[in-house]
Amino acid sequence: MRSPIGPLEFTRRTWVRLWLLAVFVFLYAPIVVLIAFSFNKSKRNIVWTGFTTDWYGRALNNSSLIEAFTNSIMIALVSTVLSVILGGLLALGLYRFRFPGKSVLDGVSALPIVIPEICMGVALLVFYARVGWPTGLPWPLNLSQVIIGHVVFSFPFVAVVVRARMEGFDRSLEEASKDLGASEWQTFWNVTLPYMKTGLIAGGLLAMTLSLDDFVITFFTSGPETITFPVKIYSMVRQSVTPEVNAASTILIVFTVALTLVALKFQKPSEGVG
Repeated sequence: MRSPIGPLEFTRRTWVRLWLLAVFVFLYAPIVVLIAFSFNKSKRNIVWTGFTTDWYGRALNNSSLIEAFTNSIMIALVSTVLSVILGGLLALGLYRFRFPGKSVLDGVSALPIVIPEICMGVALLVFYARVGWPTGLPWPLNLSQVIIGHVVFSFPFVAVVVRARMEGFDRSLEEASKDLGASEWQTFWNVTLPYMKTGLIAGGLLAMTLSLDDFVITFFTSGPETITFPVKIYSMVRQSVTPEVNAASTILIVFTVALTLVALKFQKPSEGVG
């Protein structure tokens, strides 16, 4: 016999379950349709004529698509490393030190998170034009404009994740390390950094996911020879939405979802060190 539904057991109510189901269908049905039609034999996305994986082969043999994917990976890797360094140092500084203007720095560092991407993209475009940023550089130096743009909006997210991690840090561990004769650098390397590692990894994976997915800022800062995977997919969609576009989009979705799951795993407190 089923126990009566309690006043706070909302998930046991039928109408709540139906509402949640409708929300999930609304959010994820387009993605499911996109992935399903990436296996469609027909070029037309409105008629299902049979199952095939040929479009994935065509996408992987498309040299311009592979070049765009390579650019995206390189930009994501470099911007992630720089974002982890800057975000980690910013989080550690805001957590540990007290100095004039700390609240202002705390607020300003979060601006890239709240500023609309379209505004940041235009601002970077004007900035590069104003300073006369060099063009025509060999690969991968020609990706520097896009990399800087991605670092600008990625490192605040890393700082947020690392700072949340540091809130549970026991400062007495550092004092004990120094009492045992360790220097400031040895204490940081052997005590503080291992505790920060979980936050740094989670923040880095988050920054990489944001970089791989970004379209708006990349659209304003990239050139003809520095097209990234999202921008390339957009240019293909403007001609026609073929299953090849669906296959390329599916690859990007799977890649970013995998990175997001890994980031969520590292953000769990029980998975961390200490």
